[in-house]
Amino acid sequence: MRLVVLVFLAASAFGADLNVPSRDLYAGWLKMYDLRFDDAHQIFGEWKQSHPADALGPASDAAAYLFSELARLGILESELFTDDAKFQNRAKPRPDPQLRPRFDREIEQTEHLADAALQTAPADANALFAKSLTFGLRADFASLIEKQDFAALRYTKQGRAFTDKLTAINPNAYDAYLGVGIENYLLSLKPAPLRALLWVTGSQVDREKGLENLRKTAQYGHYLEPFAKLLLAVAALRDKNRSLARELLTGLHNRFPDNPLYLSELDRLTPKIGPK
Repeated sequence: MRLVVLVFLAASAFGADLNVPSRDLYAGWLKMYDLRFDDAHQIFGEWKQSHPADALGPASDAAAYLFSELARLGILESELFTDDAKFQNRAKPRPDPQLRPRFDREIEQTEHLADAALQTAPADANALFAKSLTFGLRADFASLIEKQDFAALRYTKQGRAFTDKLTAINPNAYDAYLGVGIENYLLSLKPAPLRALLWVTGSQVDREKGLENLRKTAQYGHYLEPFAKLLLAVAALRDKNRSLARELLTGLHNRFPDNPLYLSELDRLTPKIGPK
């Protein structure tokens, strides 16, 4: 049962003003989208040195470690996301044994800094996001790499409490809607009896709400705007809307030419002309 897909990218533009993100930190996220992970880690490392109390620094570094592993293992292909049977029957990935300690270190540092900030200011938006992000990162590691879907669902529910508080404080923290959008959309694809069970146990399974939140991030988000568009392309493929999928993927490929995922998926959408 695939419960979570890359909820770790449910970030927002944090700080004193959620709508004015740091260009330096944003540059690291853009490198990550383009699969230039060494550059991303360098930018995040510099940010952590210059902003040692900011929990979003190590959270971003943890995201880059996880995203690099998902890319290495080939888990990001949209064909995988649009074929549930293929996802369920895939072999258990073989993660890089050196990655998990680095990932855990950044997660622990994120939680330490976020907890300290929340003790001083319980409504600290940056800390609330960082807390939700750590649960999302854990959820993705559990679901996508370790194939522990029930653990992933538990992490998702725990993180949602922080996301809900953040969006209540600032409804315009548009990137924060991505995680809720993913949860609602993906779980809505499950068979009706399973959806009912998930709903009773606290999950959100509203397809239209999920798509609405994804569109909100894709249109108004910052850090997560590119990823929301990728997920909308996946949804378009599921709905057989090839023109919308092609439009979204073309835009992403033009912006992130070093990421072969977008081009490979565009190739799938190109009609093959056989020999005469």
